[in-house]
Amino acid sequence: MAEKIKLTQQEQVRRQKMQDLIDMGIDPFGAAFHRTHKTGDIVPVYKDKTKEELEELQIPVTVAGRIMTKRRMGKAGFMHIQDIDGQIQIYVRKDEVGDLPYELYKKNDLGDIVGIAGVLMKTDHGDLAIRAKEYTHLSKALRPLPEKFHGLQDTEERFRRRYVDLIMNDEARRIAVTRPKIIRAIQSYLDGQGLMEVETPVLQPILGGAAARPFITHHNTLDMPFYLRIATELPLKRLIVGGLEGVYEIGRLFRNEGMDATHNPEFTTVEAYVAYSDLHGMMDLIEGLFKSVTDKVLGTHVVNYQGLELDFGKPFRRVTMCEAIQEKTGIDFKQVTDFEEAKKLAAEHGIELEKKHNSIGHVISLFFEKYVEETIEQPTFVYEYPVEISPLAKKNRQDPRFTDRYELFIAGHEYANAFSELNDPIDQRQRFEKQLELRDLGDDEANEMDVDYVEALEYGMPPCGGVGLGIDRLVMLLTDQRTIREVLLFPHMKNRQAGRDSKDKEK
Repeated sequence: MAEKIKLTQQEQVRRQKMQDLIDMGIDPFGAAFHRTHKTGDIVPVYKDKTKEELEELQIPVTVAGRIMTKRRMGKAGFMHIQDIDGQIQIYVRKDEVGDLPYELYKKNDLGDIVGIAGVLMKTDHGDLAIRAKEYTHLSKALRPLPEKFHGLQDTEERFRRRYVDLIMNDEARRIAVTRPKIIRAIQSYLDGQGLMEVETPVLQPILGGAAARPFITHHNTLDMPFYLRIATELPLKRLIVGGLEGVYEIGRLFRNEGMDATHNPEFTTVEAYVAYSDLHGMMDLIEGLFKSVTDKVLGTHVVNYQGLELDFGKPFRRVTMCEAIQEKTGIDFKQVTDFEEAKKLAAEHGIELEKKHNSIGHVISLFFEKYVEETIEQPTFVYEYPVEISPLAKKNRQDPRFTDRYELFIAGHEYANAFSELNDPIDQRQRFEKQLELRDLGDDEANEMDVDYVEALEYGMPPCGGVGLGIDRLVMLLTDQRTIREVLLFPHMKNRQAGRDSKDKEK
């Protein structure tokens, strides 16, 4: 038998009011309603009009939204209704809307959704409002909203019940509305650079394009294992081979890894590839993207993020990884040619090496992570990454121990990753083989051998620049949010019981 629903007293009262509506011949859950305005169409345009001007103009509007406040005084009352743009006050008089509509107004609870047709007015206190002429019940809320001034205080519950958070939390709605504006601005900029937006498969038979642990699934009809993609890189570069010359994809990626303030198991990136470009072309592309997006979305190049003022109107700093390490430690890894010497330097600086850290390049990467990464504040391109940690990037012509790769760091976090793409199929095959050796050593983030991709390169890929940019982190940056969960409408969460169990263990 199904478990009987236990209702609070408020929920019981609301269900009775639902039945009262039915008895009155009113559908508690309504029908379509035509509105002429949203709050955003009204407030900015008419907020500065005087009471006398609005009385003379008699501007008709029809709005709809959720009741957020309500106070009744005999045969008249005020309430605020909320739509996606914000709240507006409604003035309801029994002698203007009629007996039945006023009875509906009396029965409506906070959280109910109504439609209002009326004219704009100013209250005696000078507040913009709508004087209701028609009152329509649209939908009954059977659960009460959280208390007005506190909303959902439990952060975990805010993310689990995002729908309530969006009702009660202006900031949550602001972020939700800003995110698609950022994505549209990215598309507009890349389209304007002559790139073509494309789509590639989410289900992929071979693990590649990044170093990450995958989610694994199975296709029944083909009787094949598949990975949820960890990157869009290799399919996009196949399109460059095919002659599309400039492509990008905004898409979901999936990585079966830890969760923290900047990581979620599924996340959104944009990857772009441009034929006949290189690492430095990708620097120009991303620097231009930040300038364009901040201007379109925020109307300024200056962004305040967690108390730090960032200026995206200025040229981004460009520094090699070895130069950045030398600035912090005095060590010039360009002069370190012996792995034993590198291991000694690591030991002296308290850096522990794992079995998979079997080269000078790995040591350089660990030094960067410890001494440099979190110290970078203003937008900085760090380039010339060791070849061992960049299996898909082209080797640097002057020093083949390094690759033409950069990462963009802002406020101590990485935002973009770019290469002069490797288009030598022989070199690419050798690097895949090296990655297979790492898998044998227990590195389950290493790439697999993608024979088809090597064959694609054998048909000839032009010199090419490629870049990937994390959209979730960009949204965090432009909305001044510290955690990724704030910018995802539905972040992944432990189930409630698992969450309680972990808290109990901590106690």
